[in-house]
Amino acid sequence: MLSNLKPQAPDKILMLIEEFKADTRQGKIDLGVGVYKNPEGVTPVMRAVKAAEQRIWETQVTKAYTGLAGEADYRNAMAQMVLGELPVERLASVASVGGTGAIRQALELARMGNPGLTVHVSDPTWPNHLSIMKFIGLPFVEYRYFDNATRGVDFEGMKADIAKAKAGDLVLLHGCCHNPTGANLTMDQWAEVAAILEKSGAIPLIDLAYQGFGDGLEQDAAATRLLASRLPEVLIAASCSKNFGIYRERTGILMALGTGTADRDLSQGAMAFLNRQNFSFPPDHGARIVSTILTDDALRADWAAELEEVRNTMLGLRAQLAQELRDLSGSDRFDFIAGHRGMFSRLGATPEQVARLKTDAAIYMVGDSRLNIAGLNADTVPVLARAIIDAGI
Repeated sequence: MLSNLKPQAPDKILMLIEEFKADTRQGKIDLGVGVYKNPEGVTPVMRAVKAAEQRIWETQVTKAYTGLAGEADYRNAMAQMVLGELPVERLASVASVGGTGAIRQALELARMGNPGLTVHVSDPTWPNHLSIMKFIGLPFVEYRYFDNATRGVDFEGMKADIAKAKAGDLVLLHGCCHNPTGANLTMDQWAEVAAILEKSGAIPLIDLAYQGFGDGLEQDAAATRLLASRLPEVLIAASCSKNFGIYRERTGILMALGTGTADRDLSQGAMAFLNRQNFSFPPDHGARIVSTILTDDALRADWAAELEEVRNTMLGLRAQLAQELRDLSGSDRFDFIAGHRGMFSRLGATPEQVARLKTDAAIYMVGDSRLNIAGLNADTVPVLARAIIDAGI
């Protein structure tokens, strides 16, 4: 049996990590892997996370299984953070193995409810979206999203394409901080998206992996709340990896909003069933960290303050890089970097230009020219700017 297995294509980002590690040049810069790094190049444990873990260590008396859906305190706290007021009569939720697990469960749930659905995804999107759908055999089509000329959103193309979605189809949307481009919709544009989905009966699946990394916790949730308030059915996959810095704890949540209590109960049962089939009980440590922070005023305030420091650091790096490039190029063609939000921006460079950055300057980024802004610091921004100009981007 095992000898009949086929070799799998290696993950390009993981390959990039190994290539970076093997590079012996001094001053090499890693802008590929999607994790936040402070100016010292470290992904720190947040203060509130350390305090919450200490509290858990001191007070926890058992490691027995939690419920199939995860603890209610965690699910309620996350739902309030994402949705604001809790629509308890409509809301079903389960803890998941990271945001990736929530996406997988959402796709499985949607197929259970509509075996003939098609998923509509942005061009481009996070590569693992496509990988998961291919693996589980869900058909998908891409809708226009990124305008490589302006490095902004091709909104007219997006509207025309998502309008083709049929009732019961999924339209996968990035709630904020679009990965890999950093280009986001305005709230007026989100309202137009909601109107299109209202008309067609297609259902949004919102991937909310970066709440708090863009314009702030409340602002980054605004689009998700808008869709939740206007549409009868909404799926939301949220991650705690980035905004709580607990990447390795694999902490996420899947939320399903229906039309009322009957939909809620059916969804709750189906999602608990999917948890049981895939991993049985969800991991609890990360979820307990999050619920401890979100339900304690002092811890929540400290966490929110540190998250703001992270967000403002990235905004400062964006502004610095855009200004460096403006000075070096004598043009405003890189100003889009300051306007993008989240960890990533897509430069619009060719694969050959990206390869030149790596070969000539030891600067590593994904081949589609997605760069991790959080991989920079004040000293490396000028190095990157000069390399971008020298590579002819």
